[in-house]
Amino acid sequence: MWLTEQTLSRKWVFATNDEAVKVLGPNDLLLHLLGQSFSAKVGMRGTEVVFTGDEVDVERMQAICSTVTTLVRHGIQLNDGDYRYMIALAKEDDLASVVDVYTTEIGVTYKGKAIRVKTLGQRKYIDAIVKNDIVFGVGPAGTGKTYLAVAMAVMALKRGEVKRIVLTRPAVEAGEKLGFLPGDLQEKVDPYLRPLYDALHDIYGLEQVQRALERGNIEIAPLAYMRGRTLDDSFVILDEAQNATAEQMKMFLTRLGFHSKMVITGDVTQIDLPVGKQSGLVHARKVLRDVDGIAFHLFSASDVVRHHLVQKIIDAYSEAEASVGALNG
Repeated sequence: MWLTEQTLSRKWVFATNDEAVKVLGPNDLLLHLLGQSFSAKVGMRGTEVVFTGDEVDVERMQAICSTVTTLVRHGIQLNDGDYRYMIALAKEDDLASVVDVYTTEIGVTYKGKAIRVKTLGQRKYIDAIVKNDIVFGVGPAGTGKTYLAVAMAVMALKRGEVKRIVLTRPAVEAGEKLGFLPGDLQEKVDPYLRPLYDALHDIYGLEQVQRALERGNIEIAPLAYMRGRTLDDSFVILDEAQNATAEQMKMFLTRLGFHSKMVITGDVTQIDLPVGKQSGLVHARKVLRDVDGIAFHLFSASDVVRHHLVQKIIDAYSEAEASVGALNG
């Protein structure tokens, strides 16, 4: 390769072989992803990673290695999705605040595992929940909007900031009629509430959740059960809010009592309401966007923390829907 004035060669040196293994991941995954993502060449010599090529790419690759090394030294384990996210940020020259984001703890699970945000968008979402009494978290699947809301609720309950957690979802049929499902009403709606149970069990523990349910410190119920109530001293979460009607959304929001918070989560691309029924989440964004004390946080595909293909799937569907919209328009 002919060297030009734009060609640069730099290296990143790990303190030990063990640190190199932790930073680079299984089978040197980080090096492979860097090689796929940038035009500059990357190679390994002992505990040194050498970058050679385009100056901008070399500086970005070195910055990624520096950032990941710093996080590893903080005891944070990273995975494929984290590497890909940092590469995306580096391409936008937006890596500066990543260490602060990743090292901020929301709390710990019942197993003692730290609960941390994984993206800048998630950090802004948490900040919005801290600062506002009503927060709407809107975005695609896999962005952590429900899990983080449940985590914030559990921590608030543990600290004594609220006396109970109320979790609710609209029981909307998505391809299967409720009347055809076996069991009584509670057994019919439990499958719709299962993601809320899963998040609670992961953070709070099965036994503690069961005790809290029996004492009334945690309540999980369909949205229809919220009518006529005032929810004081509560952390209330409405999940899958895109499937609440405008009337249900108004009913729910007006349940807010003193010393309470509400978090409403949903994905406006997955509305299962019958044709002609307006989504309460879509309607609320129009009606409440300028109300002080109510925050709307919009997640993007870059906030997806599931398998990296989930982000690609979301982007592909968004492009397809935009194309159809343009044709229909």
